[in-house]
Amino acid sequence: MKIEQIYTGCLAQGAYYITSNGEAAIIDPLREIQPYLDRLERDEVKLKYIFETHFHADFVSGHVDLSKETQAPIVYGPNATCEFDCISAKDGQKFKVGNITIKALHTPGHTMESTTYLLIDENGKDHAIFSGDTLFIGDVGRPDLAQKAAGMTQDQLAGILYHSLRDKIMTLADDVIVYPAHGAGSACGKNMSKETVSTIGNQKATNYALRANMTEAEFIEEVTDGLLPPPAYFSMNVAMNKQGYESFESVLHNGMKAIDVKEFEAVAEETGALILDTRKSADFHKGFIPQSINIGINGDFAPWVGTLIANVKQPIILVTEVGLEEETVTRLSRVGFDSIIGHLDGGFEAWEKAGFEVDTVNRISAEQFASQFKIEEDKVIDIRKETEYSAEHIDDAYNKPLAFINDWVKDINPNEHFYLHCAGGYRSMIAASILQARGFRNFTEIEGGFGAIAKTNIPKSDFVCQSKVLK
Repeated sequence: MKIEQIYTGCLAQGAYYITSNGEAAIIDPLREIQPYLDRLERDEVKLKYIFETHFHADFVSGHVDLSKETQAPIVYGPNATCEFDCISAKDGQKFKVGNITIKALHTPGHTMESTTYLLIDENGKDHAIFSGDTLFIGDVGRPDLAQKAAGMTQDQLAGILYHSLRDKIMTLADDVIVYPAHGAGSACGKNMSKETVSTIGNQKATNYALRANMTEAEFIEEVTDGLLPPPAYFSMNVAMNKQGYESFESVLHNGMKAIDVKEFEAVAEETGALILDTRKSADFHKGFIPQSINIGINGDFAPWVGTLIANVKQPIILVTEVGLEEETVTRLSRVGFDSIIGHLDGGFEAWEKAGFEVDTVNRISAEQFASQFKIEEDKVIDIRKETEYSAEHIDDAYNKPLAFINDWVKDINPNEHFYLHCAGGYRSMIAASILQARGFRNFTEIEGGFGAIAKTNIPKSDFVCQSKVLK
């Protein structure tokens, strides 16, 4: 028996590849399936089952394409209704893979079909669980995402999750390994650890939601406290995972179409496409195609695209670093953005060499900011998360998290200058590009963000004035 966690950092997502005696199972596969097919061929094993822990909201799974290619059946838990062939397993149903057994444990609460898969080894011993979004390392799945589908409130779902954890998972032996679907950075929970593997015993000792003698009321209150609204693209990804989707190869083929610089503007106008520039902020601010939105591929690229663009059907034309076109299309497809028309042939350099109009962002260093900043006169907008802002911030800075820019942008006074920063410059350049695309030019973005600002003598505070925390 062999278990491999295939972790994708930009999504904070873990897929699992399991083999035993010539057969394999894959749990929660990513959208692009060729790496799995290559691995199966190399290991000379047959894919027996594709297990899905639930209908994912934060990414599009590769289950449909993988099943078509391998003929392996897709397995969901109870209550799962798909628009393609799948097995809706009964609670406790067992599946043989080589010499091991995988047992479905119905653990609703995050969603009503959520299922944890218990791996029983060759000797009949409970070895590991693949807990999906039911149990994370240091946290549990948020219970608010499936309210509409379940016809329940988040408190009702949290109550169901409480019993799933205590009746199905906490009763397992302490040495059973926990393999979750996500780690820190995912929006599917709020307090996940950077660790991606643990044990039942360790989680009982350290996970706040598995605290001994915790009442159901306490669990509901703590699990639902501080939940931020889910990204808008989540519901669209759920629909794609339930209904099926265009093949990844087709999406990749379209995205890899090179659009000549002379045709670029006409194609963008005819299709209503958004121009998405995925270069580093350090390059973008020096020059970019007017109206472009910058979301750098080297950061939390796909989740930010999903959060800020939201509509997965939005046509997109890419401007990437030359050589990163395929990687960019792949990452977009993972969160359901399939309407990629193509990419600028030769990248921004080709646009610039052709002599077309170029825009820039007014960026200054933290040292320049410190030398010109006037306390109690100049306005500062801090676009970090509330928790980051609360830990420490510039005195009297306003907190307007990037995730809510589509809401707070309408409150910006176009005649009042302000300084803009995040933690390191990645998010603030995203915000800067959105603001300029919407006609705002009355701001200065600070390179290096609060990390650089903290090293200056600008007055800082950890006191939070609620009037300054604006969503």
